[in-house]
Amino acid sequence: MNKIQTLTALVALLANMEQTAAQQTWNMQQCMQYAVEHNHGVRQARLDLDNDEANKVAAAGRFLPHVDAAVAAQYNFGRAIDPKTNTYTDVSTFYNVYSLQASLPVFDGFSRLHALKAAKASELMGRQALRCQQDETAIAVLQSYVQVAYCEGMVRMAEEKQRETELLLRQTALMEDVGRKSAADVAMVASQKAEADYELTRQHNLFDSALLQLKMDMAYPLGEELGVESELDEVALSVCDDATAVQADPFPSPFHPALQQAYSRMQASKHEWYQARASFFPTLSLSAGLNTTYYHTLHAHDLSSFGNQFRNNMGEYVGATLSIPLFNRLQTLTSVRRARNNYRKACEAYEQKQLELEKLCREALHDWQGYVQQAGQMEKKVEADSLAHRLTQRQFEEGLSTAIDLRTTSAQLLQSKAMLLQCRLMAVVKELLVRYYHGETIWSSERGASLAPAIPN
Repeated sequence: MNKIQTLTALVALLANMEQTAAQQTWNMQQCMQYAVEHNHGVRQARLDLDNDEANKVAAAGRFLPHVDAAVAAQYNFGRAIDPKTNTYTDVSTFYNVYSLQASLPVFDGFSRLHALKAAKASELMGRQALRCQQDETAIAVLQSYVQVAYCEGMVRMAEEKQRETELLLRQTALMEDVGRKSAADVAMVASQKAEADYELTRQHNLFDSALLQLKMDMAYPLGEELGVESELDEVALSVCDDATAVQADPFPSPFHPALQQAYSRMQASKHEWYQARASFFPTLSLSAGLNTTYYHTLHAHDLSSFGNQFRNNMGEYVGATLSIPLFNRLQTLTSVRRARNNYRKACEAYEQKQLELEKLCREALHDWQGYVQQAGQMEKKVEADSLAHRLTQRQFEEGLSTAIDLRTTSAQLLQSKAMLLQCRLMAVVKELLVRYYHGETIWSSERGASLAPAIPN
């Protein structure tokens, strides 16, 4: 009996642990951090960066000497040349060659130097491309998270509306029994109740769709549960308070990853242009090596040993090669021309990226301040609509207004609350975008949950 009770308690404990894990909620920073670590585009960018690092190592390796060893074996039968006498013979022989050689380019018009600088710039460009991909993923998750928060807020409003219409329907039915309301009034309130039920179902479906999109952007398993925290009140209000005080610089940070990526691309194109121009210069290289041979006539009795031949046939050499380009069918000229045009295109792309980021930064700043102002105005409208709805509801209870008037004020109040929720959430999004364009990392775990949005009431 004790074993059965222990087993039952263990099963209950495991079930409780699984339920607790399933009910764990995620804030915005946790969602963005998970997406940055698991998004497929980010992983591909990491692999591209690894390729850029490998290219930089390969460019640095071109400064080292090239060393190789070779072993060759040759079996001759029939008529052949005797390597001892350099005359024709018809005996079968075995010929073995061993060689070791090294070469080192001394001067190549600084082609290797510019290739290394271009590879370093490409590596920096790859790092910034990875950062841009991470930021784009975090921004996509931010927008999806805010959409989930908005849909969850709408669900709560729809539930509140459903409870309100259900209570009103009961109250109207009781008033009909005592003769204070007619059957038409009860029918109108019942219609409002059915409409509230439909709206609640629709908002639940929209919430499920938004949550599915959030999982997709996070690369989260679509079949697993994902809970989202609801704690946006203080964050949204702090955003609204700070927006009027912050007269942010409308220009983006010069260290913005997208701008740095364009600058690195410009530097890489410049060094590729210099590398192409190096083809006009002569090249000088040094080489050295040693080789030896072993010769054996088959079926012969006067054979020298392998060790003696290996030592006696040993030879060394040292050489220098100077190559002067004269004419290669205009290939160098066209290569330099294309590389120069690529560099000029990269310069134009860098200036264009500056203008684009400035435009986005100004738009985010204006939208942030605009949504904060709209949120303040909508708060006043919500208060006024709430008061109007309560008065209309009191008048309806006293028979001074109709169910149509009550439905109208209720719809206005719900719309005002939805607009207020949207303005607060968009203020949070735009505030984070302003910080992002000014060089801050919006998805770093070091920022904690201070900027994590939650849902306002």
